[in-house]
Amino acid sequence: MAEAVLLVDPPVADLADHLARGGGAGLDRALSLGPGATIQEVILSGLRGRGGGGFPTGRKWQSVRDAADGGGAERTFVVCNGAEGEPATFKDRALIRANPYAVVEGLAIAAFAVGAEAAYIGTKASFGPESERLVAAVEEMAAEGLFGDLPVQVVLGPDDYLFGEETGLLQVIEGSDPLPRLVPPYIEGLFATVPGSGWTPPVEGVRPDEFAASNPTVVNNVETLAAVCQVLARGPEWHRSLGTERSPGVVVATVVGDVVRPGVGEVELGTPLREVIDRVGGGVAPGRTIKAVLPGVANPLITGDALDAPCSYEGLDAVGSGMGAAGFWVLDDTTSMIETARAVSGFLAAESCGQCPACKLGCTAVTEGLDRLLAATATPEDVEVMAYRLRTVTDGNRCYLPVQEQRVIGSVLANCVDEINDALDGVAPTLRGLEVPKLTAL
Repeated sequence: MAEAVLLVDPPVADLADHLARGGGAGLDRALSLGPGATIQEVILSGLRGRGGGGFPTGRKWQSVRDAADGGGAERTFVVCNGAEGEPATFKDRALIRANPYAVVEGLAIAAFAVGAEAAYIGTKASFGPESERLVAAVEEMAAEGLFGDLPVQVVLGPDDYLFGEETGLLQVIEGSDPLPRLVPPYIEGLFATVPGSGWTPPVEGVRPDEFAASNPTVVNNVETLAAVCQVLARGPEWHRSLGTERSPGVVVATVVGDVVRPGVGEVELGTPLREVIDRVGGGVAPGRTIKAVLPGVANPLITGDALDAPCSYEGLDAVGSGMGAAGFWVLDDTTSMIETARAVSGFLAAESCGQCPACKLGCTAVTEGLDRLLAATATPEDVEVMAYRLRTVTDGNRCYLPVQEQRVIGSVLANCVDEINDALDGVAPTLRGLEVPKLTAL
């Protein structure tokens, strides 16, 4: 690609700068097309959500629009998920720093398309520079009348990992703790008064007996909404001209860990993972090789012999992993895989909210077993207990966190059988003091 599409440099200074660089064209086109045609443009573009799930954006919007048009729902909402907390990921914060106006414009387009009553941006209170830029962008754009009568609010929340889970995000916007719900937002959204599937009861004083009280809500990631602006401004054919058939467009990738220069960069989808690591992170140090790559802590480990896989949803799925939020934690050949597993399992055990006992107890038990392996005091029974816990950790789960424990830790342990056997024989692995890269700056 000759130029950055999303991660613009230099950063956009203010609304006037955004408009001077072509900003506003996406919203103008949406308003001229109308809600239905706007959704069709997004569907035709093939844009997939960049928050980790990769769900087709236009289909998500259409489901909420259908609920409003013919499904009996009287209220709909849209939410921007800016509560980035996935380890090894910094792309949303980089995008907000570069151009928050594009993110807010994308949110306004989504709200128009689904007929939303209000729009919210959820981000962490600890993201000082980013929250300040978002608030400024909302105020400037509102003052210019770009939202019409749509209220847009920035909501600051806690540092909890599960604040970034879409139903946990809704809980925080409603004034509660980030405790995930059973039902996704496009079915049970903000301020719903249907029989509650969350940890807290529905709103008091309202009869929870009609579907109209479910308030279907679109939740889109920061990067997804920034991409929406480009799709509407440049057209779906332009978006389809980049990337692959099943993964069109560009993605903003984060590369950290054992690389020369940890960084964030924009790449075309379908670029080989090895090239992404070299271009965005500068590759590994001279004399070192890549042992494995973890796409955050949401997808199984990618081994060093699979680095030619295309960085796309289908490409990384084909090697038994996934793209997630395109945050790649690179581990070189000095790394103990048991220590890696312990770092991830410990993180997930700490961040598990405790609503689902199998998750909290299971993640904790696996972490404790890994501690014994690291100390070379584990027994074969400890390994059996970990295997059992990994099978059952998802029992009754409300969110994806225990699935992550199951998939990520299972994949790491499957690739370090020799290390496990050495530890069982009393030979402790060489430790590096490895920690999950939960990024606060880059």
